[in-house]
Amino acid sequence: MQQENAENLIVSSGISGLDEILLGGFVSNSIFLVEGAAGTGKTTLAMQFLLEGARRGEGSLYVALSEGEKEIQTMARSHDWLLGDITIFELLHYGEQIGPDAQYTMFHPSEVELADSTKKIFQAVERTRAKRVVVDSLSEMRMMAQNPLWFRRQILALKKFFSKHGCTALLLEEQVQDYHIRTLVDGVIHLEMMAPEYGGHRRRLRILKRRAKDYRGGNHDYLIAKEGLKIFPRLVAQEHRREFVQENITSGIEELDALTGGGLTRGSSTLIMGPSGTGKSSVTSQYLFSFLENGEKASLFLFDETRENFLMRAQGLGIDLQAHLEGGHLIIKQVDPAELTPGEFAAAVRHAVDWGASMVVIDSLSGYLHAMSEERFLILHMHELLTFLAQRGITTLSILTQHGLIGSSAHSPTDLSFLSDSVLLLRHFEAEGELRKAILMVKKRTGRHELTMRELKFEEDHLCIGEPLRQFRGVLTGNPSFQGAAELLINKNE
Repeated sequence: MQQENAENLIVSSGISGLDEILLGGFVSNSIFLVEGAAGTGKTTLAMQFLLEGARRGEGSLYVALSEGEKEIQTMARSHDWLLGDITIFELLHYGEQIGPDAQYTMFHPSEVELADSTKKIFQAVERTRAKRVVVDSLSEMRMMAQNPLWFRRQILALKKFFSKHGCTALLLEEQVQDYHIRTLVDGVIHLEMMAPEYGGHRRRLRILKRRAKDYRGGNHDYLIAKEGLKIFPRLVAQEHRREFVQENITSGIEELDALTGGGLTRGSSTLIMGPSGTGKSSVTSQYLFSFLENGEKASLFLFDETRENFLMRAQGLGIDLQAHLEGGHLIIKQVDPAELTPGEFAAAVRHAVDWGASMVVIDSLSGYLHAMSEERFLILHMHELLTFLAQRGITTLSILTQHGLIGSSAHSPTDLSFLSDSVLLLRHFEAEGELRKAILMVKKRTGRHELTMRELKFEEDHLCIGEPLRQFRGVLTGNPSFQGAAELLINKNE
């Protein structure tokens, strides 16, 4: 525990992401409602909370109203958890006796059953001296009460008892039928699960209420893994500002550096865009290789191709990324867009930055777009992520594949150019009966750059950039006209 003052202690939830959202954890002696449909991970979250208490030597009590101890132990084994230091108090069979001696004559059965169950919870807390308590679930207590007023009184009795005995409690609720219950507790954690048209389930968490202490609002993605809930707090870029020295990042190719006005600026984001086959990934590989050769670390996120194909294609251009990968200066993460959530991706980027990466490459934003559960949030997510990287002094290279192949027919699936500090545009064009490639810098916020286009060509063992195509008109249309000597193009045997 981390002490804030003499009266309020912060109790860790046992889940680092949740503690970050709660700005440290639960306030001791508080009672939280954890609500969500079946399969959202309420029991998993509650068990991690109790396991953390057991690890710290605190009494931990699980009151089972809807599941038996056998089911709870089965769930724990699926996560390789040992519950030996957690007391499981199975209460689900109380009040279900049958026979003449079990009939109530003076009081309504619900009043007797609920009061009896509440009393037994009190006794279990006193017997175990528990400081962390989970009640699973309130739905069973509501059915026993039948009367909303009687149910509300029992919840108030639980709250008063837990506070008196110094307990921090989680009340689990599957379906919130009475929203007034939220007014009785100190905080509410809402869990939800969505099923996209393709891919796995998407789960997210948000704090609906918290008394006496601030928290990080909004939706936070999470997943249920072997080790339990992995929660990815929503990224807030302004919390991560650091000082850094702005300097040029060169490509190692003199002509390409001249095109970009001396190189890309450290801490800036560059969008490399163009139709398929124009060499976007190859140009990115050249910048990545030059960066690594200077002794810095980088992280590459692949959405559209396998790690092996990327390395093999780079090797064909004389770019040996494998050595840096084996040397521990490069991390390549192959992403499955169907399984990714925006929060998980942002967490992976943050982890790479914390590892020491000074360059982050996203190949490609088109794959990232398809990984989003709701496309209308893409620009907001990317804005926050790029701002975070910029404020940490990280140089970012992002690839965007445009639709169409030749000339002005190429267009982007979404406009992200305004989010980037620099934009490199690649195009196909036809000259002398041959399909060729051109590269130009459309934008650079951090300095001057060439306004001309240059030809881009891939030789057997290197990437080649030609002289400015000053004597050609209409290159961007895909069918240029020659206003001078065609010899300005890169010859095949050069």
